[in-house]
Amino acid sequence: MSASATVLDPPSSSLLRRAALLQWLTVAHGLLEGGASLIASRGANSVALLGFGLDSLVEVLSAGIVLWRLASAGGKGRFYLSEAVGLRLVGVCFVALAFGIGSDAVQALMHHEIPRQTLLGIVVAGASVALMPVLGFTKRRIGAEIGSNAMQADAKQTHFCAFLAGITLVGLALNTAFGWWWADPGAALAMTPIILWEGFQALRGRACGCCAC
Repeated sequence: MSASATVLDPPSSSLLRRAALLQWLTVAHGLLEGGASLIASRGANSVALLGFGLDSLVEVLSAGIVLWRLASAGGKGRFYLSEAVGLRLVGVCFVALAFGIGSDAVQALMHHEIPRQTLLGIVVAGASVALMPVLGFTKRRIGAEIGSNAMQADAKQTHFCAFLAGITLVGLALNTAFGWWWADPGAALAMTPIILWEGFQALRGRACGCCAC
């Protein structure tokens, strides 16, 4: 196959605008979700909410990188080359986050750190369980239409955000309903491999983005 055969026309301005709108929605939701989760985690001493909130802020970084690429999208080769740098940065952030949250969860379990109940945390996690799958599905579809591996990787991370929200919600609910204090750091430990997987997928997406059309 010739080199020219792997180069596609740049995506239309209409598709780019739709993609940018979805990413701005992701940024807005992530900032609200992350901020509320971190505030709730501080009040409740919740490791699970801390991990979920920090993951949300990394999602904002991922969405911002895609927005940066959409704003300067031209030829496909240049589009993918810049995505490579962005996906690598997101992957490194997720891997570092996974190790940090895993360490905090282990310490909470070892030191018997009992979290307090938090209605705000339950509401935030529940809203994310309901909304994030819809946003992720739409972003993946638009990302495929414009040929952006970075946006499709970001869409997968949005789906994983919903999984993390579900895990966080279970931990908070068990602590609230039954007083199972260990459910909160247990939920944080459960989300650690998922965050790691997000990071590794972003790094692998970087390789695919550079080599495939």
